[in-house]
Amino acid sequence: MRDVFNEQLVKKRPNAADTAAKAGLILGVAVILFAAVSVVRDFGIYIGAAAGIGAYFLIKRLNKEYEYIFTNGELDIDVIYSRSSRKRLFSGDVRNFEIMAHVSDAAHARELSQVKETKKYHSGITGESTYAFIATYKGKRMKVIIEPDEKMLEAIETAIPKRKFFKKGN
Repeated sequence: MRDVFNEQLVKKRPNAADTAAKAGLILGVAVILFAAVSVVRDFGIYIGAAAGIGAYFLIKRLNKEYEYIFTNGELDIDVIYSRSSRKRLFSGDVRNFEIMAHVSDAAHARELSQVKETKKYHSGITGESTYAFIATYKGKRMKVIIEPDEKMLEAIETAIPKRKFFKKGN
């Protein structure tokens, strides 16, 4: 048997909520700085600087990339913040997925919409390569939306049972 390893990075594109969060943080720092300097004068600069540093780190957390790692039937999904810190979001065997289909697949829309919890680990733009799967992770049944490239999709297709995988156009 041949070992299969594939990895892919997907950069999350900033959306309106990300832009609003950045603007809100910057405005919040300005308000805190003004209020702190007005109330406690000399010490207010330090309070404003601390708020600015906190806002800087929060803004950096908005810069995300998702990494999909497929190894011999196991799919791991990590988020990478500002190319420096990583967190595991999902790990599971694709053979245990209930279903995997394109997000706009009308034939499986009912199955994909029946799940209460949805996790979105893609660029933010739904397109030709946006797929959803239903799996249980840490005791919770969830729908996960990903954006695999053709090579990743082929690797998943070889491991997942045919009755559970529906490629776009099939």
